[in-house]
Amino acid sequence: MRFDLRKGGQDMSEAIFDLERQAVEKRLDMSRREFLQFCAALAATMGLPAGAEAAVAKAVESARRPSVIWLHFSECTGCSESLLRAEHPTIEKLILDVISLDYHETLMAAAGRQAEEARKAAMKASKGKYILVVEGAIPVKDNGIYCKIGGHTAIDLVKEAAADAAAVIAIGSCASWGGMPSTDPNPTLAQGVADVLGRPVVTIPGCPPNPYNFLATAVHFLTFGKLPEVDGLGRPKFAYSRLVHDNCERRAHFDAGRFALEFGDEGHRKGYCLYKLGCKGPETYANCPTQLFGDAGAGTWPVGCGHPCIGCTEKGVGFQKPIHMVAKLKNVEPPVSYPKVVEEQGKTSFAAMAAVAAIAGAAAGGAAMLAKNLGREHGGGQDQRNKHDGAQ
Repeated sequence: MRFDLRKGGQDMSEAIFDLERQAVEKRLDMSRREFLQFCAALAATMGLPAGAEAAVAKAVESARRPSVIWLHFSECTGCSESLLRAEHPTIEKLILDVISLDYHETLMAAAGRQAEEARKAAMKASKGKYILVVEGAIPVKDNGIYCKIGGHTAIDLVKEAAADAAAVIAIGSCASWGGMPSTDPNPTLAQGVADVLGRPVVTIPGCPPNPYNFLATAVHFLTFGKLPEVDGLGRPKFAYSRLVHDNCERRAHFDAGRFALEFGDEGHRKGYCLYKLGCKGPETYANCPTQLFGDAGAGTWPVGCGHPCIGCTEKGVGFQKPIHMVAKLKNVEPPVSYPKVVEEQGKTSFAAMAAVAAIAGAAAGGAAMLAKNLGREHGGGQDQRNKHDGAQ
């Protein structure tokens, strides 16, 4: 690229920025169009207004990549597995060019003492600037002896890492509020990160969570120097402000009273609403039906695949309520005319039968009077027309 330094500072700045942009495109292995589409998608995911993709692009191109230290505790590594399946960008582009993943037990080459030394070195090098990501619940019973790494309890490790972090993100339901490990009877007294630290943190629940919810949160921090707006449970509003039920592709069937009653029945095969099979979508906040999973096209989320939502992003629902328990409807009640899962049967009392008979008799009498009046009105109208015709 050629440029004339004599044209002034502004032209020189634009030229330098152009070089930086080309370098980013080369690192990400994306064309300019693909890169802008990626930034626009992130901006849309975060719920930013039109034009915000320019700020996102500039931040990704020129801002220093945020250092990320990722800790694992009581979990199945499903959250990391979800991150590995990100496609826009792919995982190697994500951890090498968008963020700087400096410590992650599953993805790093180091192990044992070398890994712990890398964690401490990363924390020291980016003190006060790194993002701490915690995956997994933290057992607190018996001073946390049920989860140790390198001879240190999860309690001590998370408190040490959080002390100098610019931001703390709990990824997955386990880290957000205990998730699967905290299910009754919870023998290790597993808790979420916020409860252990005693202060609010950003939570990205899900089992597993959508990787783009995490990526958008990290890029929001990169772009604006702060984490996105969250709800009362610490969840980013751009991803957890709407009920699954609101955007579900089967919602029209719910409103029309069409439900699958058994797996594999006619309604289930036709794609009817799964509410009566225990779908927790009406009481669960998440963007699953719009964000989808795996970049594999339409229907790539639990309900789209024919299984009820289990409410994994909702504290007190996922891993707490039985899977097939009918959900509590938060913002809509079905009409009483909708058939129940099990219709109630019983004997009708004499008083009830008398009341029904009285109502039926009144209805019959009203119908007879209506017919009589209709006939009278018709006859009266005909008489008036006959008089009119005779006068002429």
